Amino acid sequence: MLPPDIAFTTPMTTTRWRRWLLYSPVARIVIFALVMAVLAVGFGIIDHYSFARGARMELGSPVGVAMYLTTAALPALLAYLFLVRVVERRPVSELALRRLPRGLALGVLGGLALFSIVVGVLWLLGSYRVIGTNPDAHWLLALLSVGLGAGVGEEIVTRGVLFRITEEGLGTWWALAISALFFGFAHGHNPGATAWSSAAIAIEAGVLFALIYHLTRSLWPCIGLHAAWNFAQGTIYGIPVSGTHADGWLVSTRTGPDWLSGGVFGAEASVVALLICLTVSLLLLIAILRHRSIVPPAWRRRAADSA
Repeated sequence: MLPPDIAFTTPMTTTRWRRWLLYSPVARIVIFALVMAVLAVGFGIIDHYSFARGARMELGSPVGVAMYLTTAALPALLAYLFLVRVVERRPVSELALRRLPRGLALGVLGGLALFSIVVGVLWLLGSYRVIGTNPDAHWLLALLSVGLGAGVGEEIVTRGVLFRITEEGLGTWWALAISALFFGFAHGHNPGATAWSSAAIAIEAGVLFALIYHLTRSLWPCIGLHAAWNFAQGTIYGIPVSGTHADGWLVSTRTGPDWLSGGVFGAEASVVALLICLTVSLLLLIAILRHRSIVPPAWRRRAADSA
């Protein structure tokens, strides 16, 4: 008998070629990636001829935000709906609208609180300092791009697809490691990124978000926390978001060694953020172990069923 937390199982009556080329974990990840890529290219062409006209995409501008949403977040969402509804043929329970208000609210509150704690500790240690205010900060553009845009797109790709589907095949532990490493590597090309910043992102965010999804089986808390974390970091506290320039209400500076301040990459590369998020992750892991929801690899589940 399969664990109830697994969203999809291959139909028993399916043919062998469909089992491997359509329903296997690798096949579904590849299908999602291809559909998302096609949609991103298509939307990119439409954007170019509609309003960009070859202009440089700057994330802080309305055109840049629109292009980011239509070539990253929207393709990820549409490709995921295709994967779940057409390929897996099941309800999109992890994005159920009835779970949106509570899940998103809890995620947003958690993200704001978590990053505020990080900033508070940096302030107590003398690393973070406010030097002015900027009431004209473009908060709406930031909310739509590095907030909701990144939250929706990155959570669907990393937790909805990579973690969820890998967990079905290799089990929770491997899915946790693979999705976290992918998340850290995906931020490795950002401005100011280093091996340390990628490792920090993988551990503090990649592990944390995956554990939240595993515990709730909903993407809304992950999206809310992700969006609020980025919004708090850049727009509220004026700290670069994963190396991206921040236009914040507070104009701030950080001093001290990079391992403490996070350097040009932002506070996400600080050992303070790493330790705080790791502590929360350990608490979530304790709850998961008590709930006994760890999913074993598929071959162990099959062996248990045949025993």
